[in-house]
Amino acid sequence: MKTYNKYRSLRDLSLSLLCLTAVSMTNAADIASATPEDVGMSSKRLQRITTVMQRHMEAGDIQGAVTIVARKGKLVHFETHGLLDVDNKRPMQDDSLFIMMSSTKPILGVATMMMIEEGLLRPEDKVSKYIPEFADMQVAVLADSVEDVSPYRVDPQNAPAHRLVPAHREITIHDLLTHTSGLVSGGLGTAIQDRKRRGPDATLETQMPVYASYALDFQPGARWAYSPGVGLDVVARIVEIVSGKTFEEFLNERIFEPLDMTDTYFNVPTEYQSRRVVISDRDMSSFFDRPTTKYFSASGGLTSSAEDYLKFEQMLVNGGELFGNRLLSPRSVRMMGSNQIGDLYRGFSQTQEGMGFGYTVGVTVNPITSNARRSAGAFGWGGAFGTRSWTDPEEELTAVIMLQQPHPGTQYDFENAVQQAIIE
Repeated sequence: MKTYNKYRSLRDLSLSLLCLTAVSMTNAADIASATPEDVGMSSKRLQRITTVMQRHMEAGDIQGAVTIVARKGKLVHFETHGLLDVDNKRPMQDDSLFIMMSSTKPILGVATMMMIEEGLLRPEDKVSKYIPEFADMQVAVLADSVEDVSPYRVDPQNAPAHRLVPAHREITIHDLLTHTSGLVSGGLGTAIQDRKRRGPDATLETQMPVYASYALDFQPGARWAYSPGVGLDVVARIVEIVSGKTFEEFLNERIFEPLDMTDTYFNVPTEYQSRRVVISDRDMSSFFDRPTTKYFSASGGLTSSAEDYLKFEQMLVNGGELFGNRLLSPRSVRMMGSNQIGDLYRGFSQTQEGMGFGYTVGVTVNPITSNARRSAGAFGWGGAFGTRSWTDPEEELTAVIMLQQPHPGTQYDFENAVQQAIIE
């Protein structure tokens, strides 16, 4: 029996709350709404989003969600589903706040593209140009391997004997943005490190010498392996260096304020804590009760709302502009959302076909072989707690699903419901 089966007893409550809170079009400030038919979508078919969300709530897969879709610059779907807080029977709100985890990463991608546009850094730049400690790094390989073998995954509790060899070349910003650097990506180099928890006063700056002391998991550029919590933080530190601002200041001034993202934070203000989604049977205290952080992680530090993240994605589908504010040129958006690493990216399973990887985002190369419910050229990413979003330039569409329970089936069904609602 699933942990969340107790939510079934709240089915009637969830249904009534859904009716009260669904389709709150006017809440997405400054993004004009339209009937789906005006932008080539079907109202009736979009209702299938509600159907699949209800199905997964009844199955105990999720306790609630927020879903939002826009096409051709118009908002066509904005719904809340289920409960924000089961124990207190609080309905999901359209401004509920979600821990974004790795959904933070594409925002770092935009910040980096802005610095590239301004000529303050280049993708091919060596990281040591900005952080000298990253010169002369080493790669962990199996001790008894003649050909310097670096295994893909290693259990830190049972790491095999190893030796260190020099990196063939230095890691670059491009490597970090595409997860091809080998820095803390789950391999042998990661397993052999004595990785201590960051202290409360840690910053991006203070952590760089620590990260630079790690052995790489493989030779730079040799493969794709996800660096969930370190690689992109190094890029964020480079953004700090070249911009002269903390990463938090940079995002607030250059991205969040121009896009009117008023509900996106590294540190959620006390008065808004009640809007955070509370997951029954999961201890959320490490996220809700932690002291104010000074470590502005580009890998997974943000909290945001569905409406805010739609604005971010809408800027991308618009070619870098929203509300009269241009953050990037269309060419920079295409660069960020284009496959940068050939056939190295085959998903986390290492077997997925038809996909590529851009700068911080996965890219649909072939929607058929990838089994993606997106068009060729669509790009996006998600977070470990269930948030997911994407930009589909071919369809002029963007969509966001906010969960705090990782459930691929719910995410897939949402994407499928969005795709099948496109009728023109």
